[in-house]
Amino acid sequence: MRKRTHIAIIGVGNEYRHDDAVGLIVVERLRERAAERPLPPGTALAACDGDPGRLISLWEGADLVLVVDAAHARPAEPGRVHRVELDSARLARAPSSSSHGLGLGEAVELSRVLGRLPDRLVVYAVEGADNSVGTGLSHTVARAVTPVVASIEEDIVRHRDRAARG
Repeated sequence: MRKRTHIAIIGVGNEYRHDDAVGLIVVERLRERAAERPLPPGTALAACDGDPGRLISLWEGADLVLVVDAAHARPAEPGRVHRVELDSARLARAPSSSSHGLGLGEAVELSRVLGRLPDRLVVYAVEGADNSVGTGLSHTVARAVTPVVASIEEDIVRHRDRAARG
């Protein structure tokens, strides 16, 4: 019997802090595209402010979790995308350092302690240019949205193919 595929795609951010909204915009773009190309059954699209408790509740029970969030790096290269993939074996180990820049470190650690980690977690961190109050992405971050959406769609296809192979 095949295991039911469950995918959670979570956009993290604040729509009123310019580039911090990139995760929310990626999820919205995936919602729009799903009208033309439906996502696999059991796929959930969600927006989150990054609160660890809310993140855990959104990814609980998922086989694959894809999180998109804005990131800050020094030196910054606005629009650059960092893709970090962790499977359950790597997630089950206590982290040796914090991921405060993404706001996910506490959620991963708490999820690990509670035994509620997803099987796989993929984080797309998009370096931002403008986190001031206001709406709309900067040009460089806006250009990253379409490639991130395409990469997430590829992750979904790979996951579906793995699940079909058993």
